Amino acid sequence: MRLDRLLGQHPTWGRQQIKAMLAQREVLVDHQVVTDGTLDINQFQTVTARNETLQQGKPAIYLMMNKPTGWLSATSDPVHTTVMELLPVELRKELHIAGRLDRASSGLLILTNDGLWSRRLTDPDLQKAKVYHVTTGNLIAPDTRQRFAEGIYFPYENITTSPAQLEQLSDKEARLTIYEGRYHQIKRMFGRFRNPVTGLHRESMGDITLDECLAPGEFRHLSAAEIASV
Repeated sequence: MRLDRLLGQHPTWGRQQIKAMLAQREVLVDHQVVTDGTLDINQFQTVTARNETLQQGKPAIYLMMNKPTGWLSATSDPVHTTVMELLPVELRKELHIAGRLDRASSGLLILTNDGLWSRRLTDPDLQKAKVYHVTTGNLIAPDTRQRFAEGIYFPYENITTSPAQLEQLSDKEARLTIYEGRYHQIKRMFGRFRNPVTGLHRESMGDITLDECLAPGEFRHLSAAEIASV
């Protein structure tokens, strides 16, 4: 919301009074004087005017979790256990998942209450790399790397995946970098070679890499540098 509109919600302040307050440097955002009423204000910022608090900013939360297999990436579910149940109760409120993993997959999961931040992390137009360790049921075909680099056509959606980089680690293991997050994309890409994915572990999203110290099911708060990288 724009700052002047937030100020306009006050029951006794009119438009001209708000303009005067801004010009007279009586409006503070996060304890800093602001004179531009068009400034966008988010839910995490504290706004005061004439020593009256109009919005008490709530704390922004950014977590990384090492998601274990068998847990659903959802805020709630009537059947399956969800990753939210791995968090203390006081941290679950208002958190959402930025870039889900299916129940059989594991690895880096990001949880936050900052919607604008999470959209920047997951927006496919921004082409942020997502890196996965993939284990397959059959031998990885020799032409898989080239085909992935060219893009795989999905006729149901009538789309071709963006170029992906495959680094083969063994006969049945690879590190795959993609820049999208389409429905079951990696499994479907390997499915073109009739090669089932038996293990999928996300290692990184953008510049955020899963902390090797986190055991499956453990989490920690992101560092300031990790938050700023998005």
